Amino acid sequence: MTENTRQGRVAGKVALITGGASGVGREDALLFAAEGARVVITDVNVEAGEALAREIGDAALFVAHDIASEAAWRTVMDKALSRFGKLDVLVNNAAICPPASIEDCSLDAWQKVMRVNADGYFLGCKFGVEALKERGGAIINMSSVAALGGMDTFAAYSASKGAVAALTRSVAVHCRKQRYRIRCNSVHPDGILTPLTADLYPKGVDMRRFTIDHDPLARMCLPRDVANVVLFLASDEARAISGSEVRVDSGQLLMSL
Repeated sequence: MTENTRQGRVAGKVALITGGASGVGREDALLFAAEGARVVITDVNVEAGEALAREIGDAALFVAHDIASEAAWRTVMDKALSRFGKLDVLVNNAAICPPASIEDCSLDAWQKVMRVNADGYFLGCKFGVEALKERGGAIINMSSVAALGGMDTFAAYSASKGAVAALTRSVAVHCRKQRYRIRCNSVHPDGILTPLTADLYPKGVDMRRFTIDHDPLARMCLPRDVANVVLFLASDEARAISGSEVRVDSGQLLMSL
């Protein structure tokens, strides 16, 4: 894919997407590039990230990135600004999702999840606000329906995504009070058919049978379904939306009430 020059929904914008080498992050990067943006893809998976950047072409830059490292965030921002000269959109997408109930989860496992899913998003928002406050822009934080309801087998993950949702609201209010033209919203998917979720099921199982394409009552959507929402929140079409929690769950949370 070569750099897209047509006028798309995010034409001329520069977007930084963490966890962009696979799953929803990969779909975000492909969709943003197709809609006219230049993308900075970050991930700990160097091989997959570099391959995606080559696939997109001159409109993409890959940077290896541990999102829980403050020094790594400085490096990523420096490289993004050096390559593209500005930043308009930050998508905090990278996360880990090990299953464990409150009885099964160890302190070490809890802290590992919080380091990535909570500390990493805190640093992303902190560096994102600093990069965006002069020009304005959008921050999109990937949360989960686990932040809004209860998932008994994902205690640490649910808590970390609850932190992301609360942080999002705090950032949105702060930026508005400071008169920064920065919008900050969270996206709350249910199940998404990605390599991360596939690992939670037995090997050899056809995951497509769990998708809404197979059965409207199923809980799995495709990465593009979520990426479409992220694209909208990054675009100027969403210029009056900030501090919102957007569910992408086919009504699953409502059914559990």
